[in-house]
Amino acid sequence: MNKILVANRGEIALRIMKTARKMGIKTVAVYSDVDRHSPHVKYADEAVLLGNAPSSESYLVMEKVIDAAKTTGAEGIHPGYGFLSENADFAQMVSDKGLIFIGPKPHAIKVMGNKLAAKETVKDYNIPMVPGIEEAITDVALAKKIANEIGFPILIKAAAGGGGKGMRVVDKQEELAEQMERAISEAVAAFGDGSVFIEKYVGSPRHIEIQVLADTHGNIVHLFERECSVQRRHQKVVEEAPSAVLTPEIRQKMGEAAVKVAKACDYVGAGTVEFLLDENKNFYFLEMNTRLQVEHPVSELISGIDLVEQQIKVARGEKLPFTQNDLTIKGHALEVRVYAEDPLENFMPSIGKLATYKRPKGQGIRLDDGFEEGMEVPIYYDPMLSKLITYGKTREEAIQLMITAIDDYTIEGVSTTLPFGKFVCEHQAFRSGDFDTHFVKNYYSPEKITTQYETEKEIAALVGLQLYLANKKKMSDTKATDSNWQNNRL
Repeated sequence: MNKILVANRGEIALRIMKTARKMGIKTVAVYSDVDRHSPHVKYADEAVLLGNAPSSESYLVMEKVIDAAKTTGAEGIHPGYGFLSENADFAQMVSDKGLIFIGPKPHAIKVMGNKLAAKETVKDYNIPMVPGIEEAITDVALAKKIANEIGFPILIKAAAGGGGKGMRVVDKQEELAEQMERAISEAVAAFGDGSVFIEKYVGSPRHIEIQVLADTHGNIVHLFERECSVQRRHQKVVEEAPSAVLTPEIRQKMGEAAVKVAKACDYVGAGTVEFLLDENKNFYFLEMNTRLQVEHPVSELISGIDLVEQQIKVARGEKLPFTQNDLTIKGHALEVRVYAEDPLENFMPSIGKLATYKRPKGQGIRLDDGFEEGMEVPIYYDPMLSKLITYGKTREEAIQLMITAIDDYTIEGVSTTLPFGKFVCEHQAFRSGDFDTHFVKNYYSPEKITTQYETEKEIAALVGLQLYLANKKKMSDTKATDSNWQNNRL
């Protein structure tokens, strides 16, 4: 491939293009009218307007994306994440038009895109599963029977879901009918599919995922784990690699299980197998994401592997240039997602103009972003501004560097989740590694950040006063000395 089209926007489009340029591959950007002046459009060798701002009129219109690739002579399409990245029909259409889809085969996307189908696919590979029913249901009476068999609390989940949509925790039987109705309704609205299933609710889980990479020659490796337990509304906000709690033995077993999942669906390219880890260190298969993950940079930093580069090489038919034995964990990496959201107002979206946008810099700091000072944050897309990543020799070093980087990252004009990221990094539960997916519920409140602000202001005021008094005394001493010198001189 000499030229690829990146079917995405913002930071992920720019990140893919940087690796393509490093490989000597030209890039084509696509954009909506509100993204006309975005950095990814300026960076690409060519750019094609898709349509109006709503993604349904631009980034999600498969025919327009493929036409843009054909018109510009692009040989392959990289979907990034979100939008069309996990759309099996799009992957098939790309192939049917004689183009290369830089990602897995349509079959793998389709099978792993449905949680029930995914469980059915891997059931013969001896992979641990959360107890529950492995078929979609809408019958409340049947749901009650199943729930009583596996025991409350239970979790109702949308079969086609993700991002916490169509998901309900039910603590007792009396709540089941109402919560099931809500889950089905939300699943229909979000995915056009009301199928739900029931499984045992793991009370204090950690969210651990394994990065896998597979070529077209039957080689599959894993690039170890990512800890993604700090979430708000079931969506990840802080990720790290490796996990602070996995033993080498558990890491190996989870890695082997992830490779089996990839084999089960004949996977190709970069993918992520997600697991729940309970308080007793038992792990259970959750799902597979058939694309590049938002948090992929932490895996790149600890493994030394450029995942986008490997995706492109695999799509070109090349073999993986390394085996599992070649891969080792080096250091520790931490990522904070920076959203245009107000952590003091229940993470409500904050839309506006980036009046000030100053990036943090320094050794061990990486910033993947797609914005510049003066740009408007549009209301039409995910409100993530950037991903702030730090890397250190140890977990403690990476965390401390993150706190410094957050302090040096200046964004004005919109509210951001940077204060929340700092709150997490400074919290003892996170620093100790003793936390789970309930971190936000257990430890966070807007008042705590407000209190932190006030404390910092008080400290700054005291330091300022101390400096003022010290300087005042110094000036007084200087004047006294000058006076004596003058007197002596006379």
